[in-house]
Amino acid sequence: MPERRLHQPGPAEVERFESFAGIGRTFSFDLEPGLSINEAITRPLVAANMRAAALVIEGGAFAPFHYLMPALSTDNLHAAWYSDTFSPAGETRLERGNVTFGERDGAPFIHCHATWIEPDGRRCAGHILPHETIISQPIRTTVWGVEEIRMVSEPDAETAFTIFHPVPFKQPSSIATGPRTIIARVRPNEDIIDAVEAICRKHGFAGAHFRGGVGSLIGARYLDGTRVDDIATEVFITGGFISADSSATRLEITMVDTRGSITSGTLVRGDNPVCITFELCLEEA
Repeated sequence: MPERRLHQPGPAEVERFESFAGIGRTFSFDLEPGLSINEAITRPLVAANMRAAALVIEGGAFAPFHYLMPALSTDNLHAAWYSDTFSPAGETRLERGNVTFGERDGAPFIHCHATWIEPDGRRCAGHILPHETIISQPIRTTVWGVEEIRMVSEPDAETAFTIFHPVPFKQPSSIATGPRTIIARVRPNEDIIDAVEAICRKHGFAGAHFRGGVGSLIGARYLDGTRVDDIATEVFITGGFISADSSATRLEITMVDTRGSITSGTLVRGDNPVCITFELCLEEA
């Protein structure tokens, strides 16, 4: 169990992750200029009958662009919170980001963490606001998703946030083809590497590839010795592999902290606890 822990406002659930497996599908497309990032992503996924998915987005641009940074909580309730909204004037160029697709209040909804270059040349990272941010130049997008699981954003008693979590939707079709794919959510204070390995063992996966992945950690400890000593962060997965027997697991991330510092690297096992939540899509190797 990691030494760094955050007290959450509600009771801790006994089960420290939620996960369900379905038959995976993948495809690529460009996000259409003139649409919000939420609509540009959700239109083709709804048309494809997907209920839960992870995406990687690269290149292109936004204008207007609106985002939040991680921040310390000031309400004496939440363990962490968000900054005020940032809205740089002009066109912002996307570097790379990850997206979770699901639904909120019965409508298609996304959760996106990314890095980008602002009009003044600064490289920044954070949480992109889905309805307010508009695509100005096409963005390359790759999707991994399933039809059998819903990803639903609902109030969470433990954290007092509204958070995505997976819900079974239907049995896999007997004629469906594709790799087995897990949609999962990890709860606070769990080491992220230990958790993904436990998820693979639960579903009988000897190994799995990370597909997208969005969440938060209580700071970070990287294999190269770099440390992030902060509470609130925004994180997305950039690479790695999961081995259920721990022999070959590695997890690579990009992170931004409350000061706006961006770090990237491979995480240390056993010392990288989840802050609020971590949303995952794991494809069987």
